[in-house]
Amino acid sequence: MAKSMIEWKRLEAPSLAELEAIADDAYSRLPARFRALTGDLLIRVEDFPTDEVLDSLGIESPFDLLGLYSGIDLARKSVSDVTPVPDMVFLYRRPIIDYWAEHEETLGAILTHVLVHEIGHHFGLSDADMERIEAEAVG
Repeated sequence: MAKSMIEWKRLEAPSLAELEAIADDAYSRLPARFRALTGDLLIRVEDFPTDEVLDSLGIESPFDLLGLYSGIDLARKSVSDVTPVPDMVFLYRRPIIDYWAEHEETLGAILTHVLVHEIGHHFGLSDADMERIEAEAVG
């Protein structure tokens, strides 16, 4: 009986570009009404949050932050803004991969969860609302 051997030397964690492609796919699977909230949302993947981000949130370890929504508060947004800054979701590759290694979820499911929660918290959705949206995207 021949053993199936995994060639470990060739396996690598997803690159920034690969993780961004998976995140874009996860975002496209979110319900249209939810995606409509975000307008021209940009998704950026970086290895880690910056020290400034960690300091502003009072987080000591860069592995403790999987993602972050960056945008102007809805109360402060205005159509008359001269050059509106696009809203962005930052996904942090190394903390996400670390989380993935410790849990029995697919990478796509983790990215969907992070996207839904970052966007959902920005728009003031309840945890129950976010759970329903996430279930629709995955299910």
